[in-house]
Amino acid sequence: MPHLAERIKLLIVDDHPIVRVGLRALFAAHTHLVVVGEAGAPDGAVTATAKHQPDVILLDLNLGTESGLDVIDELTLHAPKARVLVLTGIADVRSHMQAMRLGAAGLVLKEKAPEVLVKAIEKVHAGEVWFDRVLMRQALAALADTTEAMRAGQEAAKVETLTPREREVIRLIGEGLKNQQIADRLFISEKTVRHHLSSIFNKLGVTDRLELVIYAYRHDLVRLER
Repeated sequence: MPHLAERIKLLIVDDHPIVRVGLRALFAAHTHLVVVGEAGAPDGAVTATAKHQPDVILLDLNLGTESGLDVIDELTLHAPKARVLVLTGIADVRSHMQAMRLGAAGLVLKEKAPEVLVKAIEKVHAGEVWFDRVLMRQALAALADTTEAMRAGQEAAKVETLTPREREVIRLIGEGLKNQQIADRLFISEKTVRHHLSSIFNKLGVTDRLELVIYAYRHDLVRLER
């Protein structure tokens, strides 16, 4: 059990009075956890944080018609040494990721055992972070999906920069035609074909014809024969 001087001052921010009462009862069994204040809404949370300077702020993400996410910055502004531990019943990976980005030191789902919450409080107060492994895996997966979507969007934007003539050149390269054959097919000079290819390489970020063909098939610039 931590020494008296190591008591952890807690601020409970939850819009449900019965939850706040339950948490107080839980912490009463742990003499090193001291509830110094509570609030049911963002404004009250900011006021209580400034007044009590808690070590750990237990913050619910769903505060009635308001979101706990909107107040994280302000809470840490009024109590720079405080650590925000999100305690939520919301199983929303995006909200969890946003809380992490905003500076939350940890996140515990309300469905977890009381001992888990106590341990999480101790860990974040000690300067560590606390995120459930399942939540972290979900967050990382969501981040990977977001990154992949961003990449897809970036590639789509590249493709949009191609002119109709450049798309024709790509299609003919996909058919296996050489520069002179492309020039003959399009009634342009071989030099113009080379200029088109240089522009295409630059726009799509490829370095040679093989990379271009692979890129073209991947992004439906050339159709595979059925």
